Amino acid sequence: MDKNQIREIIAKRCALELKDGYVVNLGIGLPTMIPDFLPQGVSVILQSENGLLGLGPTPPAGEENEHLINAGGGYISVVPGGSIFDTATSFGIIRGGHVDVTILGALQVDQEGNLANWMIPGGKTPGMGGAMDLLVGAKKVILAMEHTAKGNLKIMKKCTLPLTASHEVDMIVTEMGVMEITPDGIVLKEINPEFTVEQVQAQTEATLIVDEDLKNML
Repeated sequence: MDKNQIREIIAKRCALELKDGYVVNLGIGLPTMIPDFLPQGVSVILQSENGLLGLGPTPPAGEENEHLINAGGGYISVVPGGSIFDTATSFGIIRGGHVDVTILGALQVDQEGNLANWMIPGGKTPGMGGAMDLLVGAKKVILAMEHTAKGNLKIMKKCTLPLTASHEVDMIVTEMGVMEITPDGIVLKEINPEFTVEQVQAQTEATLIVDEDLKNML
């Protein structure tokens, strides 16, 4: 499958985790695709850590407002009833536990729920941003990520890159399956029927615990 198919599979499955009325923070990149795949009748309130609650869709080309951008610098719109406020208030929402779900990307994640998603040593980085606050403050943390990166494994026994936060990841969604972080390790809950359990394990450094009621990925 090509990269667009992979991203769509991941975004569609992540969308099923969002419930009507949830306050949701989406990381840059793949997570921003998720609202396009929300189930019918489900409406969520999108939050951006730079100070917005009630993000709308990306405006058409030529209709962008230079004063309305998300945390990644992309143009956005604001839905009726949406609000704009300072960054301190925004992080008060995050740190106060008012974000129901945050969905982020990852460079590495491990079997203890540790996440590294902000830098590779020696490379340029703009900084950690609000990821560390979101990981600790959100009620549920989901990673939306490709299973591997250029052949490199990303789901590890122990992260080797600098951590963003420790023991905070709840769920991992890749093109190969859906995994939950538990005290016993990473449980494979759902599998993409295009792959076998053996193929998923071969692309995963951590030893997967296969759920007794393993389902096909929706």
